[in-house]
Amino acid sequence: MPAGRPPHGEASRRERPRSVKFYLPSLVPFLKWWPRVGLDSLRADALAGLTGAAIVLPQGVAFATIAGLPPEYGVYTAMVTGLIAALFGSSMVMVSGPATAISVIVYATLAPLAEPGTERFVSLALMMTVMVGVIQIVAALARLGIMVSFISHSVMIGFTAAAALLIAVSQIPEALGVAVERGGTVIDRLARIAGVLDDANAYAIAIALVTLMTVAVLQEISRRIPGFLIALLAGSLLGLALDADLHGVRMVGALPAALPVPTFPGFSLGDLSLLAEGAFAVALIGLLEALSIGRAMAIRRHERFDAGQEIFGQGLSNLIGGFFQCYVGSGSFTRTGINWEVGAQTPLAAIFSSIFLAVIMLAILPLIAHIPIPAIAGLIFYVAYRLIDRREIRHILTSSRSETAILLITFLAGLLVELNFSIYVGVIASLVVFLYATSQPVLGVGAPKLVDGRRKFVNARENNLPECPQITIIRLNGTLYFGSVEHVERELRRIEREHPQQRIKVLILKGVDDLDLSGADLLIDEIRNARAKGGDFLMVAAYTPLIERMHRQHVLEELGEENLHLNKGTAIEHAVQMADNEICRSCRVRIFHECAGKPGARAALRDLGY
Repeated sequence: MPAGRPPHGEASRRERPRSVKFYLPSLVPFLKWWPRVGLDSLRADALAGLTGAAIVLPQGVAFATIAGLPPEYGVYTAMVTGLIAALFGSSMVMVSGPATAISVIVYATLAPLAEPGTERFVSLALMMTVMVGVIQIVAALARLGIMVSFISHSVMIGFTAAAALLIAVSQIPEALGVAVERGGTVIDRLARIAGVLDDANAYAIAIALVTLMTVAVLQEISRRIPGFLIALLAGSLLGLALDADLHGVRMVGALPAALPVPTFPGFSLGDLSLLAEGAFAVALIGLLEALSIGRAMAIRRHERFDAGQEIFGQGLSNLIGGFFQCYVGSGSFTRTGINWEVGAQTPLAAIFSSIFLAVIMLAILPLIAHIPIPAIAGLIFYVAYRLIDRREIRHILTSSRSETAILLITFLAGLLVELNFSIYVGVIASLVVFLYATSQPVLGVGAPKLVDGRRKFVNARENNLPECPQITIIRLNGTLYFGSVEHVERELRRIEREHPQQRIKVLILKGVDDLDLSGADLLIDEIRNARAKGGDFLMVAAYTPLIERMHRQHVLEELGEENLHLNKGTAIEHAVQMADNEICRSCRVRIFHECAGKPGARAALRDLGY
């Protein structure tokens, strides 16, 4: 049996086709975090839930309006999808519900099919929500949660920073008390705001500043203080004292006092085909947004994040939500940021938020109508500021040029193009950096050196070590595949030019764990090239799957299984035996202890003073 080859039975078992397995999400994921619930966490989650309910009410109204739906549908979406996603998702602090990007896409998809706000439009929106839920659940079962693995840490930091600035800029008109067209990049929004600065409302600015300063000071004093609620109350009381509503400051306004009721969307094959393309787009963007937020928060809180479970939770929340007067929901950066900033500990915070939102809708809805919109903008400014991880940005900027490029590309794409598009750009940039890195594996010529009495092979040039005149020891660290073949071949030619007399090559593949056809063809060419020049080629590989791959791709057939070795010692012993005795007779280098058996060894030792 050749060196390094596994038994035939083992190879057969490994090559046997594997059955396709689907991801099975937990139907009771809340049992995993429930043991963490205690009196302190209950208190923190209840406060976070109450704050989130007060914030999401006006936001839900605004988002539903953007989507072309009656305002209460935004509140229903926050109430139902937030509850289901918290129970069946994976993130400990993410809050789901209506989102800006999804609201815009829903409107763009449905507006050509029905008049916004009409019964037909609402019916199509609910149908799309159910379709999105089904698509996302199928994505969870198909293990598409792996897509989050392609969203690197630098992408998340850049995406979060861009989202924070976009959130802050989107609230400037509310804080100024002016009306501008929504949507567009940060530059577009700032340009529109600059055109209406003369119309800024001093009362609105005062309310926003007081709210912002109050929450900033209270959060600096202690996170245990309900700073967001106190700040919202301070802004509301200032608005009341100034008669702000009489001076043009917008208030949340009255909402219908009702809870969502079961509703069966009217399905038809014709409508399904009309909505299919939009539903796939919304499902994908919703998942990317939720996974991005969930992973960003998990990194920040040093927690585990199960992308597959989160996809299932998002899909289930939309599937159920479509039957309870909800349009498509996803993770919300703003509300998640507030939830985390206020001190939420478990998904109970999002559950409490849904419960409190229902209570508000039934009990104290008239009071909510008098909350000034600029006060909410002040709170969101603070959240946006806190979302930017300045320490981590500084760390990336000072530690890695490639990661810095990924961060900046993602950040600028989020600001200058579109926030959700920045995820695609960041992932592509990460893959480009990864492919470039893997396409440049390191090849070095080694020589033995005594370290603590043991022979170790180190880089000959870096350590200024002599080399054998007949044998080249080459170590390959990296991946040998189609993307790296050109670089590896170029490096091998360089080594060949620098060592023209060394006809016997020993290639150490201990840094290689896989091999594709292009890599196999390169090895076969190098074996033939070495032998055509009167030398030979040996390889060192101990990784069994790599050896099996070389066997299947006919590398070992070309090499000769006697020239494959599991370790450097046996490979060098073999290479020394192959070395030309006449050259060895006059050699005074003798860098291998295996050279002791070659002609001229005594003379070499005498010349060296032994």
